[in-house]
Amino acid sequence: MNTGHNIHLTYCTNIYPGESWEETFANLEKYAVPLKARISPGQPMGIGLRLADAASRELTHTENWRKLKVWLDANDLYVAIINGFPFGGFHRQRVKDNVHTPDWTTSERQIYTVRLAAILSQLLPEGVDGGISTSPLTYRHWWTPDTQEEMLRTACGNFARTVAALVNIHRETGKRIHVDIEPEPDGWIDTTENTIRFFNEVLLPRAGKVLVNDFQFTPQTAEAAIREHLQLCYDVCHFAVMFEDPAVSIRKFIGAGIRIGRVQISAALKAAIPAGAEARTELAGQFRRFADSVYLHQVAARQPDGSLQQFPDLSPALETMATTQATEWRSHFHVPIFVQDYSQLQSTQEEIIKTLQLMKEKPFTQHLEVETYTWEVLPEGLKMDLHSSVGREMEWVLQQYQSR
Repeated sequence: MNTGHNIHLTYCTNIYPGESWEETFANLEKYAVPLKARISPGQPMGIGLRLADAASRELTHTENWRKLKVWLDANDLYVAIINGFPFGGFHRQRVKDNVHTPDWTTSERQIYTVRLAAILSQLLPEGVDGGISTSPLTYRHWWTPDTQEEMLRTACGNFARTVAALVNIHRETGKRIHVDIEPEPDGWIDTTENTIRFFNEVLLPRAGKVLVNDFQFTPQTAEAAIREHLQLCYDVCHFAVMFEDPAVSIRKFIGAGIRIGRVQISAALKAAIPAGAEARTELAGQFRRFADSVYLHQVAARQPDGSLQQFPDLSPALETMATTQATEWRSHFHVPIFVQDYSQLQSTQEEIIKTLQLMKEKPFTQHLEVETYTWEVLPEGLKMDLHSSVGREMEWVLQQYQSR
């Protein structure tokens, strides 16, 4: 929905299980229409469409995307952004680091992303930029100093080919679409500084060289095309896990010439670490409730000197609870954004409020997307039906956005 100034609030349909187009469309019919009636009865509502590779292949068939477009128009719904991060299965199976598979070293990831852009070009409303979120290149722990150089060369080449395809789509359709690279803990890019360094010191020169040599761009048009078509997905949860302040991060990105294609509105878990052994045991039990076998829940532990000790998942972090010197833990678990306290744990909800305030003061993106996908793996007592859950999240964002 348009919240004013051409800023669009959507929710991401990666919350629904299903990899085929038939399953995806059935979920849209079941959930999106009543949500629209609840949240946006008087104006069109946007959907952040998640398409797995299988669904995207089926949707390229003319009859399928035309059917979708007719359905969207009939129900006063629209699609301006697509979630292209999870390629395959994302629910009811072990995902963990496979969420990055295939990564940007593969032709599969590049072809999939361009396919999503072609689909989006058929659905995108006039006057709105389109965005496709994607992985932070790859999973950091898959690479060694001996293999990372080849990884970066291949990934930047695939990004360059994607930029060339997006330039062609714009030329042919008039639709402007960007790929929004999404930093996250243990991704190849994770923090603000690492992201800026990658964009300006690795991506621009390497992808630019491919565009010049293989696609007849000039150095100037290559840089302009990369900056326009490769942008950033700012997931509030991910940067909060790394103890980053939204105002500082966003100011640095803008100053570095990196555009923010979308903000994903999500919250992480956090807790101050108590001194006593008994209190630590109890806190560990609270965290353990969230240690599911499906997703990675990376932990950043802030030390007394401000440095971070990082763990690839909750379980290995919990093994250190009794002896940790950390003052606070934050974990990458997308908890409901409208809840602040989870017994002894809290959420990083305040970072969302700060980000929305920044948007009100000086908008820096067209797209705000609610992205809590963990409803099925929440501890018992926190689970709610999806319609009520997403409705409360959207209402909470609107309340925050309109009241400040």
